[in-house]
Amino acid sequence: MSDFTHPIVGWLIAIVTILSILGCFWLIFANNIKKVEGEIESTGHVWDEDLEEFDNPLPRWWYYMFIFTLVFGLIYLALYPGLGAYKGLFGWTQIGQYEAESAEYDAKYSDLYAGYAATAIPELAKNTKAMKSGERIYASYCTVCHGSDARGSIGFPNLTDDDWLWGGTPEQIKASIMNGRTANMPARGGLPLTDDEVENVTDYVMSLAGRDVDQTASDLGKQVFGKICLACHLPTGTGNQALGAANLTDSSWLYGSSRSAILETIKNGRTGVMPAHGEFLGEDKVHLLSAYVYSLSH
Repeated sequence: MSDFTHPIVGWLIAIVTILSILGCFWLIFANNIKKVEGEIESTGHVWDEDLEEFDNPLPRWWYYMFIFTLVFGLIYLALYPGLGAYKGLFGWTQIGQYEAESAEYDAKYSDLYAGYAATAIPELAKNTKAMKSGERIYASYCTVCHGSDARGSIGFPNLTDDDWLWGGTPEQIKASIMNGRTANMPARGGLPLTDDEVENVTDYVMSLAGRDVDQTASDLGKQVFGKICLACHLPTGTGNQALGAANLTDSSWLYGSSRSAILETIKNGRTGVMPAHGEFLGEDKVHLLSAYVYSLSH
């Protein structure tokens, strides 16, 4: 609440909030002055022929409940942030609470994670209890991209198969999670390739995976591939894990296997980012998470 672009914004929020609460007090007290004596008259509103609305006063318990709510609101805003840049008497912040809870959690379970970290990933992947903990970490940080079943989606790798852009060894998996990855397939449409050349390369790339293509176009595409694409995908099309360059000879396609999807990739390029998790998870938790990811495909 304190990160405003200008101090006046914080003051504006505080003033509007306080005036709103005071206005509610005035509204309640102003409408409680009238004393009802004798028979209560109808307002004249009638529904379903005989259902009338009467001008009954607000029940006392309801009236006091409104007052209590407003008083509670004032006390809360005095103790906690809510009035613009005002931090509250307790000085509470969500970041501070998160750090305190994280520190408490780390103190409680640090020895357990340290024990897991001392175990090699292939052995740790066989530890049922450890994998349950790893699964919970995965559910918290990885499902939004890779899915709850770890099978990924368009643009997000399937972690349950044996196809790895950056390598599937324990060390490579841990490096991916710890430090993140940035993959870039540069756009080839326009320059350096014409539309016809993009079409031909698409045919050749599909042929590498054993797909039925126009052989003439594929032969032309092979020549272009040898000039433009082999630096990353190698002459055989099997890719280069050091660069995150995909293997084009299998049936795994990160952005779709249709001709239009492959052509789109070649023409306009692709950029993929795997964020680094080492800084906020810590190496011990990353080690456990790596073992869980390793277990998914082993």
